[in-house]
Amino acid sequence: MRGANSMKDQSITKKLLPCTLHILLLLPLLPIVLLSFYFYSLSLAPSPPTKLSPSADKDYVCDTPCDYFNGRWVLDKRGPLYNGTTCSTIKESQNCIINGRHDTSYLYWRWKPSQCHLPRFDPNTFLQLINNKHVAFVGDSLARNQIESLLCLLATASAPKRVHHKGSRRWHFASHNASLSLYWSPFLVQGVQRSSTGPLHNILHLDRVNEKWARDVDQMDLIVLSVGNWFLVPSVYYEGGKVLGCLNCHGFEYTDIGFYGPLRKALRTTLNSIIEKKVGKGNGIGVIVRTFSPSHFEGDWDKEGTCSKSRPYRKGEMKLGEVDEEMRRIEMEEVENAKAKAKQLGGFSLEALDVTKLSWLRPDGHPGAYMNHFPFANGISKRVQNDCVHWCLPGPIDSWNEILVEMMKPRVQNPTC
Repeated sequence: MRGANSMKDQSITKKLLPCTLHILLLLPLLPIVLLSFYFYSLSLAPSPPTKLSPSADKDYVCDTPCDYFNGRWVLDKRGPLYNGTTCSTIKESQNCIINGRHDTSYLYWRWKPSQCHLPRFDPNTFLQLINNKHVAFVGDSLARNQIESLLCLLATASAPKRVHHKGSRRWHFASHNASLSLYWSPFLVQGVQRSSTGPLHNILHLDRVNEKWARDVDQMDLIVLSVGNWFLVPSVYYEGGKVLGCLNCHGFEYTDIGFYGPLRKALRTTLNSIIEKKVGKGNGIGVIVRTFSPSHFEGDWDKEGTCSKSRPYRKGEMKLGEVDEEMRRIEMEEVENAKAKAKQLGGFSLEALDVTKLSWLRPDGHPGAYMNHFPFANGISKRVQNDCVHWCLPGPIDSWNEILVEMMKPRVQNPTC
């Protein structure tokens, strides 16, 4: 048995010896082989995307490559880039911490899309994107809320200088020869706001764009439109110089037509005007429609309604309100309608900054009672006015601007956008 085993071992040795010698001979070559694979992998690195010529495809309408609007709020220990003392452009009624809000947990959440990564706001990236450009925010007080958030974010890298301009509030960044401006136009179209000294209802001309901002369209490279809240109060609507109808116009013999139709008409008039004034002349422009931002009053806003939640809603925990959902739907549809109209025109970019659902999940982010300076310094009073419409700065609205940067990138990287 031992002899048989010895013969078998010798046979196996004879078979393995040539293979072993080949391996030993190749060992000195191993570093060269590994280096070859390394440099070969470098040669396979993706090449930078080819930039399209402006004359390439005139049917091309640029879209954001990722859905940034479906996701959830996640804890972020880093907190905001700025605070109420480092930024000088915060409106006093939205400077919640300075006004005495003790609960700061609302500062440590950030929006996380389900399908892609949303980078933290980089002020230098945004400033590079608007180099030699003018970005205009047009609309209501939430447009002001958003631009003040943006100014605070940008001020961490470059301090803006307020400059005089008739018709808007304007800031200039000399380092990039860039300007941001805010045009107050709560209806976008021509109108008169109700007031204690004037009409008790809004007056809107749904077929006439507001020239206070529209006359400057030729000077704008990107327009961010913000509209919605002012359509919820009593109004009389005109079209073609005649009364079309009204909303809650007690004492008038007009037909109450609600506000959904008038909102649609006003937004359509606005987008058509931009297309005709700017794109129709062969000039490129970007337009972003910020969708409706929900409020979180627990009760009626004018009857001591509050918003005292201290954490975000979980997805599905609280259903979006019917009015919020319908206003968002109208705005999204009008964006698509305008895209179709401008499809044959080059250099037109139109998208929706769809903040409705992600903002609905943040009932904790409003000033609430802290729109007032230390509202409970003398104890809890019977009536304290609450703001459950606008957003604390810093706060959830900063995420709107994080998404805005990502929406702007394709247009800058591709001249046809």
